[in-house]
Amino acid sequence: MRDPVPSPVSFEPAWWNDSRYVWGLVLLCGVPLVWPSLPPITDALGHLARYHIELAIDTSPYLKHYFAFEWALIGNLGVDLLVVPLSHVFGLQLSVKLIALAIPVLTAAGLLLVAREAYGRVPPTFAFALPLAYGFPFQFGFLNHTLSMAFALLAFALWLRLARARRFGLRAALFVPLAALIWLTHVFGWAALGLLCFAAELVRQRDAGCRWFLIPVKAGLSVLPLAPPILLMLLWRSGDVRGMTGDWFDFETKHLWVIETLRDRWRTFDIASVYLLLALLLFGIVLWLTDTIRRVWPAFDRALAAVARCLPRVGLPGWRLRFGRLLGIATLLLVVAYVMLPRILLGSAYADMRLTPYAIAIGLIALRPPAGARRFAGLVALAGLAFFAVRMSATTWSFLRYDRAYQRQLPAIDHIARGARVLVLVNLPCNRHWVTTRMDHLGSQAIVRKDAFVNGQWVMPGAQLLTITYAAAGRFARDPTQLLRPEECRARNEPTLPDTLAHFPRDAFDYFWLIDMPPERWVHDPGLLPIWHAKRGILYRVLHPQPGSATIPSETPNGSEPRATK
Repeated sequence: MRDPVPSPVSFEPAWWNDSRYVWGLVLLCGVPLVWPSLPPITDALGHLARYHIELAIDTSPYLKHYFAFEWALIGNLGVDLLVVPLSHVFGLQLSVKLIALAIPVLTAAGLLLVAREAYGRVPPTFAFALPLAYGFPFQFGFLNHTLSMAFALLAFALWLRLARARRFGLRAALFVPLAALIWLTHVFGWAALGLLCFAAELVRQRDAGCRWFLIPVKAGLSVLPLAPPILLMLLWRSGDVRGMTGDWFDFETKHLWVIETLRDRWRTFDIASVYLLLALLLFGIVLWLTDTIRRVWPAFDRALAAVARCLPRVGLPGWRLRFGRLLGIATLLLVVAYVMLPRILLGSAYADMRLTPYAIAIGLIALRPPAGARRFAGLVALAGLAFFAVRMSATTWSFLRYDRAYQRQLPAIDHIARGARVLVLVNLPCNRHWVTTRMDHLGSQAIVRKDAFVNGQWVMPGAQLLTITYAAAGRFARDPTQLLRPEECRARNEPTLPDTLAHFPRDAFDYFWLIDMPPERWVHDPGLLPIWHAKRGILYRVLHPQPGSATIPSETPNGSEPRATK
């Protein structure tokens, strides 16, 4: 059965597709990031330091001794470019906060406009999809990626609108530069846009009466305006920056990524939220299969009708959600892409995980109740509103708690001299722990505030424009030398406290900073002078190198003596 021709006014008004209501929900998606002074999303703090280096390296007398930054055309520059003009108006930190706040709002706006263009109305399931703007890729701090996906959704809505207006020439002319801009923001958004537009063209060609074997060919030709960035891709990933690709079809991990789609702070709550969304999708799939079987097997249809007559008060036939073909096929293509993607693609980890919230969100807005089921649709919309309110409230509270934890550690930077060299170790739980402290890159704030050198920046040829030139730091110069996890779950290239104390080049560092470290694990070393401490965290000044003299609390007779004092 074909979807009706979309028209924004061709439906009976309902409160859940009232413009004031839906745009109000879109704007509320920014609330969790209003109060925190730093975006409490893990990698964003490391990115913030890179942006500072990018902006200040030519004027700082210190940064140029530690880092190098060279502009190049790569498919991962979204926020890196945006902070250049914005920082002149708002300053760097506020600019990054505003960009981070805008990403969930733009993502929600994209979902809204896609739903309207696809079906002429906003489905009652719309509110269920909005918390996915805070999915795990965003919580992880993949700013360029999530920004590119927000742009991709907005561009997809424009693609559908121009197709509805039959402005195919204008669409082709507009999407050549638009595709390049989205690729420049992050290559993932450009690839996702291609899948979404291809799905829309499959449906359009089928509705135009095209023969089945020509449908994919004509759909492929229609999306050719999105193809030019392939040339940029070949230039970008040539030579020594091709990057590793691997870890295919790890379905156990893929299952975990789905379960962790809304991972934040409360494991049971986050997993239950994902299961609720998956149940909605499964409900739609089952009913779609039921309708398909009814059309091809009359006996099954008669059996269902008999059941419905036995339950007249339940109103069984009205309790249905159907997948619209256009977004249903788009969801299917995204799911296939998720299954096929490896974990590491062109040197970027978590390539498959980055797709999960968007595939689920598109699937949710693809669900529609049948015509006439207004009461059922209203109940779905109310449930979606409640889900949205609970998730947004929880995310807001969670972000406030992360921000407060940051503020307890950051006063250490006041005791660091400008341009100093700081070795940071961040006490972190195992990755299998659901909640993390999100302090992985908090030490990088010393780069932003004091033009310091801090270990922990990423160096990935072709993926980042930053390189570390401070050779004196040796193997303690870059990520993940700042990540201190329990021995039983430590990655092979992550540090240990005894090894770091015994081997880090003390003449190459001025300060040693333990972040979120409980007092019983503070180190006691005659070459390290405590100059600041909080309840969980301590900053030392490095006095002079004393190889082999370092001790840790577990090696002292009483385990926790002597303790550093303020």
